[in-house]
Amino acid sequence: MTDTSPLATSPPPPARTKSSRGTTVAVLSLITLVAVLIGSIGLGARSIAPAEVISILLDPDGTGFNSHVLWTERIPRSFLGLAVGAALGGSGLIMQALTMNPLSDPGILGIEQGAAMFVVLGIVLFGLSGVTAYFWLALIGAGFTAALVYLIGIRTNAGSSTVGLVLAGVAVAAVMSSLITLLVARDEAVYAHLRFWSVGQLTGRGSIMGEIAPFAIVGLLLALPLGRTLNILSLGDETARGLGIRVERSRLAAAAIAVLLCATATAAVGPVAFVGLVAAHCARMLVGADHRWSLPVSMALGAILLTAADTAGRLVLDNGEVQVAVMTAAVGTPFFVWLARRGDLVRM
Repeated sequence: MTDTSPLATSPPPPARTKSSRGTTVAVLSLITLVAVLIGSIGLGARSIAPAEVISILLDPDGTGFNSHVLWTERIPRSFLGLAVGAALGGSGLIMQALTMNPLSDPGILGIEQGAAMFVVLGIVLFGLSGVTAYFWLALIGAGFTAALVYLIGIRTNAGSSTVGLVLAGVAVAAVMSSLITLLVARDEAVYAHLRFWSVGQLTGRGSIMGEIAPFAIVGLLLALPLGRTLNILSLGDETARGLGIRVERSRLAAAAIAVLLCATATAAVGPVAFVGLVAAHCARMLVGADHRWSLPVSMALGAILLTAADTAGRLVLDNGEVQVAVMTAAVGTPFFVWLARRGDLVRM
């Protein structure tokens, strides 16, 4: 008698990363992070000798122009870069894991466009201006847009909630971009205000570090324990339910955390492309697809990439500096093309 019943197949186990490998990468990432922070504080358009930098750091109440430059510009700017980069790195990896789309980023899901739309509305309707006003408008806009994309995505008959979410994000982003164009095309003053925020820069933004810190810290702390949940969700909805995961609730909670992180980053410095995208891919390249390790490593790499790009942007020109969004695009575009051509590196 021949058994013709189909063979029972078990789902692949969640990806695992050896502790020794993950620990080594994490330690090296932290060492690089500290080195980048030191470089960001010590280097800039104004040359300050290393010995004087150390002297100024040991004497916070010191006087002089160099002391003023370090304590009011470089140090808050450096920590802002670390916070924004870590937020983008974490949100990029979570979004890619939830959508199973290696190209997912805040731009594709419409969050950056929603933030920009609310900044424009604040300028047009209420005449608001200034970094602090833009921050809160962008934060509200990003949160509103994320909720709108989610509500549309779960009602889209696209075969899966993942595809529906991406389609909804692309559609909402297109609508928001069109509305922004209509509003700013006829008003040069509004365009000038929007351009200041949307250029994606850390220059002059250090003063809002105190405002974004609570959002960034809460988002990063909430994101760190998500690794195991993302591992199980990556096995598919049915398998995740079989393992005791409440799929919809878990996916919604993870998406909310990702939105909080990218909304905070976008509201603080404007749209910055490629940081979350490249950091997430590099993290998976270094520690594999195990989100318990790739998530914190992606945060660290995002902070390193953004802060190093900002430091380099201060040094490439003799006079003035290049905005960090331009630097990340210049570095991230060819690097991402190289990554994307290697199919094994974009495995989710």
